[in-house]
Amino acid sequence: MRRAIIGGTGVYGVGGSTVSRDVSTPLGEVRVDILTLGGYEIVFLPRHGKKHDVPPHLINYRANMMALKQLEVSYIYATCAVGSCNTEYRPGDVVILTDFLDFTKSRAHTFHDGSDGVKHTDMSDPYCTNLRTLLAEQAGNHNVSFKGNAVYVCTEGPRFETAAEIKMYRALGGDVVGMTNVPEVNLAKELGMCYAAAGIVTNWCTGVKEEAIAMHDITAAMEKNKQDLTSLFLSVLTGPLDQNHCSCAHAVMELGN
Repeated sequence: MRRAIIGGTGVYGVGGSTVSRDVSTPLGEVRVDILTLGGYEIVFLPRHGKKHDVPPHLINYRANMMALKQLEVSYIYATCAVGSCNTEYRPGDVVILTDFLDFTKSRAHTFHDGSDGVKHTDMSDPYCTNLRTLLAEQAGNHNVSFKGNAVYVCTEGPRFETAAEIKMYRALGGDVVGMTNVPEVNLAKELGMCYAAAGIVTNWCTGVKEEAIAMHDITAAMEKNKQDLTSLFLSVLTGPLDQNHCSCAHAVMELGN
């Protein structure tokens, strides 16, 4: 079985000698890079494309996740650039995502349209407990210091959020805000794949601090963390993994005939 890394903003490769491959799915074609490391094939998928030319609201999330499933991927780590609405998490910090609030509006969120029966997906553990635990345990070996756990708020984009919206997200328990992790996380669960994500804090959300969002600050935060975080992902993904310590492989429940 293969393992995978999904790279968000600023993360467009995993280094090493990779082979590019186009994967045809019923939902569209997806290009990935495959790295052979430690006896495993690691699939790298750049969420926004290699040239960052796909905006968050136009990413073909279903094709991306189906491509990984067709490649027999069972374990996925992802990076997400996020703004912080929690004053404990500053730009440059890295957090482990543990739950999410979905404020997207127009995305295809599921593979289950009724043609395969009525199905519901258990989201009591949206980000795989097992993969999150391994990240935390091995972080110190790769110069990664996680600031803490975070609830991710997903917005539609591509605009940034207003101060009033951020105030609402904070009141609802959100810690960080981004535009890409939903429906990626729930599609992985529908396909029985273990999925975990790290949020790289690139900026303060609108209205949290008296600081404007600047693209050079976002770039600097990504550069500071992406290499060490990728190294950590590769370390975990080339070690022993199983689905015996999580419910990811059995999260979908079918009702009716």
